[in-house]
Amino acid sequence: MLDGEVIVIGGGYGGIRLAKQLDEVARVTLVDRKEVFFHRIASLRAGVHEEWTTVPFIPYDRLLRNGRVVAGKAIGIDTDERQVRLATGERLPYDVVVIATGADYPEPARFLGTTTEEAAKTFAAHQENVAAARHVLVVGGGPGGVELAAEIRLARPDARVTLAHAGPELLHSTGSGRAGRRALAWLESHDVEVRLDSFISPGPDFDTYRDGRGDVIEADLSFWATGTTPNTLWLRLAGHGTWLNGSGHVKVDRMLRVEGRRDVYAVGDVNDVSELKVSPVAIAQADIAAHNIRAHLSSSGKHRKEPRLYRPIRRTPLIVPFGPADGLTLLPVPGGETAVLGARTSTLAKARTLMTPYIRKQLGYTA
Repeated sequence: MLDGEVIVIGGGYGGIRLAKQLDEVARVTLVDRKEVFFHRIASLRAGVHEEWTTVPFIPYDRLLRNGRVVAGKAIGIDTDERQVRLATGERLPYDVVVIATGADYPEPARFLGTTTEEAAKTFAAHQENVAAARHVLVVGGGPGGVELAAEIRLARPDARVTLAHAGPELLHSTGSGRAGRRALAWLESHDVEVRLDSFISPGPDFDTYRDGRGDVIEADLSFWATGTTPNTLWLRLAGHGTWLNGSGHVKVDRMLRVEGRRDVYAVGDVNDVSELKVSPVAIAQADIAAHNIRAHLSSSGKHRKEPRLYRPIRRTPLIVPFGPADGLTLLPVPGGETAVLGARTSTLAKARTLMTPYIRKQLGYTA
């Protein structure tokens, strides 16, 4: 017997994990504006290589055995009536609602439109632009910027590629100076011009950019890998601004509930838990939230579960591919140190397939 209505708003890595975990114990409805799952980890390569154009798109139709997936846009949560409001006017009643709307990423790691066809056209346009560019500028030296610069360089060995980073070292957010030096060495050995301490802004003319020293860079194509924005504007517009902190993230307690609410949770990039916002973290949060939701739904029964507190992952493994056959892996080891592993580990774990077989299995498809 299924116990309670659970609405999961957002079908990203955390949303699909949580919906699948609860599918056997509750009546689950997953709401997402897209008609398919977007495997964002594969999106940077899809923006460069034609054969990867449709790889990031995986249907939702095999995710849930008992629940359902609704293609629609949530525009509000009525906590008095306990209903989620959709842009179509439909109202979905809930016993528990989960906000898993993720974050907005810069292109090409962005799903534009709502259908596979619309998003595929965007990726095809990026591929054409990369193929035709004389000089590509990538702004941002975090994991996404480094990975994108490597993909572009391998796809366009004849083009000029520049990576500009505002900080003093690459991959600074990882806390590993060694990893940053390894990334710098790979890029420079592949003739990528790396500019550190270089804050980039639009230049005086079209296709020009100015760095913090006043130097002008001419580039006919640019990508900005300078961070993400939580997808919470809809909550603010719906009157739930008090749920958000100054950066727009949803404030949650140690059980991943929205502060002051017993039946509203938030998981993944969208919440204010202080940790690296990567897919393994979203999945770990989804597992804790799923347990706590089961505890909430069965709180009056004889099989009552005790809720669990979420412990932020301060040191998480991280893989930065340099194309399909190279990269670096940051692996936390006891004592507070971080091991930096090279091409073989990175290729087997992520770089070659970009975790596509694993994610396809999560959605009920063969690898």
